[in-house]
Amino acid sequence: MKGLRRAVAMAALLAGAAGIQVIHSGAAQAALPTAAVALGDSFISGEGAGDYQPVTDTSGTAQSFPGWSAANSNAYFCHRSANASLFKASLPGIQARFNLACSGGRPADVASPSSARAGGRSVASQLDQLRAVAQTHDIDVVLIGLGSNNSQFTFGDVASLCANRFIADAWTGWWEFWAYLNGEVPQEPCTVSDLATDAEVAAATAETTAAVRQILDTLAQVDADGDHRVVLQTYTNPLPLDVAPQYRDEDDRTDTRDKFRALGAERYAAGCPIHRASLAPGHVFSQNLATLVKNTYTTLAAERPTADLRVLDVQRAFDGARLCENPGSPDGTLATPLRVQDGPSGTFVTSLSGRDKIAIQRMANTCITYFQTCQESWHPNAAGHAVLGQCLTAALTAGPRTTVTCTRGSGGTLTIS
Repeated sequence: MKGLRRAVAMAALLAGAAGIQVIHSGAAQAALPTAAVALGDSFISGEGAGDYQPVTDTSGTAQSFPGWSAANSNAYFCHRSANASLFKASLPGIQARFNLACSGGRPADVASPSSARAGGRSVASQLDQLRAVAQTHDIDVVLIGLGSNNSQFTFGDVASLCANRFIADAWTGWWEFWAYLNGEVPQEPCTVSDLATDAEVAAATAETTAAVRQILDTLAQVDADGDHRVVLQTYTNPLPLDVAPQYRDEDDRTDTRDKFRALGAERYAAGCPIHRASLAPGHVFSQNLATLVKNTYTTLAAERPTADLRVLDVQRAFDGARLCENPGSPDGTLATPLRVQDGPSGTFVTSLSGRDKIAIQRMANTCITYFQTCQESWHPNAAGHAVLGQCLTAALTAGPRTTVTCTRGSGGTLTIS
């Protein structure tokens, strides 16, 4: 095959020199090594799974870790992990794998450089990166995780909203709230409409559908043999429907009382600083994201009836192993705990015991200024991405199904339906 490619390349070179237009044959195209590609946002890039690889920025420079105080726009903070699900899946026949996803990735980043929008990272558009891969490889598998960040809402904003309300409620008494804060810091649990309204989800669905359509159009143009499987993955909620009993109260105070610092510190240490009443709305938000992905599929499958396009539903892939679902959290869970740093120090704060509200505010501000210091929070960890890799394997081997649901049962067994 290598000899064939060299011969074709030499023929093309000679023909080009003679001013002859060269149309590559199917045999020559098939000689390219096969590849699997990941596109989308943090749940695909491997955020939370560690072992982050250098990322090439828009100038062509491979960016390694630049330090915690570096600008959040640095390409490295795409956090492309060697432990991402794409690399953990069994993909027979695939010779190379390319992770083009980026933490914080939005539908707009598919066709435009992420740096073209506020808060974006200095990486080329994902379509340009996809085209570059297609120059050297035959793309056979494409994993897409897109929609949790968009012009309407982002996962990071939703997570910080609910966590901040809980922390403010835990550390601030009613008299401080009114006397010093003028009632300006919300302390009540999150509601469904706080996270994303129906109108916002509809707008996000339209954005996501348009972006995935651009990906499919580009694949049709650049894929060597025109034969590829595309998987649209939903999202996994890192938190349970309710916390385990030992995380429900501390010092005879629940999260419905005024100021509950001991309980606040306990839940933060366990990785789930959030009101119990916020958990159900959070799961509605996750379900809305799944519906967004499925509606994107429905629209595009109708437009392209011959396309090998399918949905991988992983909403229940972490059942029984979510943060604070069992004693001893965050140990044994499949998601990263919510963690912040006290300044861009590189050391995560694991305990808030004994911290006053001034220290809490300082840490919150660090996360705002240097978002990379807390961006791993509430994402699949390395073990979680290994599970998602198994789900991806199942989605690609399940036969001609339009939707593959991956559910974690007792003992960690995955059921595919």
